[in-house]
Amino acid sequence: MIKKYIVGAAVVTIAVLAAAWAAAPVLAAQALIRAAKAGDARRIEQLVDFPALRQSLKDELNAELAAQMRRDPRMAESGLGGLGMILAPMLLSGAVDAAVTPEVVARMVTTAEAPDPTVRDDPEPGDTADEGDDIHQAWGYRDLNTFAVTLTDRDHPDQRLALILERRGMFAWKLAAVDIQSGAAA
Repeated sequence: MIKKYIVGAAVVTIAVLAAAWAAAPVLAAQALIRAAKAGDARRIEQLVDFPALRQSLKDELNAELAAQMRRDPRMAESGLGGLGMILAPMLLSGAVDAAVTPEVVARMVTTAEAPDPTVRDDPEPGDTADEGDDIHQAWGYRDLNTFAVTLTDRDHPDQRLALILERRGMFAWKLAAVDIQSGAAA
């Protein structure tokens, strides 16, 4: 009789831990979205791995820039096109390092748009109040340690921004990367 209770308690404990383990990224993503909508920079700092996010954003923006340069016939014909492809990543790297802040992450989450490090227009405090209303969210695991929240602005359905959360320990998750998916680039 006692053996049945012990086995039952073990099964319940394992089920609760498995449910908490599976739900942890959803809760972390919801916390990030709430913090972004509230403009809570301190909470965003806790939920984001900024060095990993900056590197991911550099990689994504460099790939997009290189694709745009290859598609532009003026760049292909110009002798300076190659020089531009060499210098652009260095310039972009410094701009991303300076531009990616908790406020920029909040704007990225609420608008479903990757930041443009070449533009330094700080939004007015009331500008982000209704931005999240037209954003569709798709949630899902990419693998056991990677969870993605794909954001799509209903006005621009061909452009998606995936926020990639990575596991940090058993139940902790942090935003560590972005995946910029553009219909024009595909």
